[in-house]
Amino acid sequence: MENRIEKAVSLFKEGYNCSQSVVAAFADIYGFSHEQALKMSASFGGGIGRMRQTCGAACGLFLLAGLETGCTEGKNREGKEANYRFVQKLAEEFRQRNGSLMCNKLLGLNTNSETPPTPEARTDDYYKKRPCVKIVEEAARIWDEYLHEKDKPEN
Repeated sequence: MENRIEKAVSLFKEGYNCSQSVVAAFADIYGFSHEQALKMSASFGGGIGRMRQTCGAACGLFLLAGLETGCTEGKNREGKEANYRFVQKLAEEFRQRNGSLMCNKLLGLNTNSETPPTPEARTDDYYKKRPCVKIVEEAARIWDEYLHEKDKPEN
């Protein structure tokens, strides 16, 4: 089986955003095509639409959490609670490993400045100055670890 963590990193290096890279590395498990995965996660890159809010790699984790534990009944409060609890656990793990959930903090950007919607060119300098490759790798690792833990037989 292909290493999904490496796949997420490879997708990011191919030019996909952080959220797309995480989601597309795992989406086939949930019956989504590569194209569907890229489309459903496209808006979350750059801290949601490049607004530098919640990190896109974290958003990718949360999209996967919805595919795994998302509630499908509007009145199912317990189901919603279980999903929210899971998302909060993932968020805390992401925060511990990366230092923040916020894109602007992860990138060391001024939180008061507006960011234009134009994505930066993916040059060697881009990859040298950004921690995004490592963050995508950690997000994919968190999900991979979850999947392996989930599949372990209970004692």
